[in-house]
Amino acid sequence: QVQLVESGGGLVQPGGSLRLSCTASGFSLDYYAIGWFRQAPGKEREGVSCISKGDSTTYYADSVKGRFTISKDNAKNTVYLQMNFLKPEDTAVYYCAALFGAGGITTAQAMGDMDDYDYSGQGTQVTVSS
Repeated sequence: QVQLVESGGGLVQPGGSLRLSCTASGFSLDYYAIGWFRQAPGKEREGVSCISKGDSTTYYADSVKGRFTISKDNAKNTVYLQMNFLKPEDTAVYYCAALFGAGGITTAQAMGDMDDYDYSGQGTQVTVSS
């Protein structure tokens, strides 16, 4: 069964950290770019970060650059999003998605929308509040 499962969300105070995980089953992430998207209530979905297939080129939205780090563990078939110095505006449901064969993603345009991806997870809630 092909599946992407996100985990690691929760409630954290401003300035705190969380690490999200995106674990694939039924397929290998080696052949896919993995994107993290988020959607807050009443707002459009936003591409947050992406790690490309192959050379693991990374992309970060300006809103998270310098605070978030994306990484991949091929042995665990898992992609992580380390989120530091969290702000209330980071509050959203975070989704991961897999796009087959995509490499060299360094812009928002290249990352595209989650609807264009082959697989996506159910999301994990991140709430940043004091």
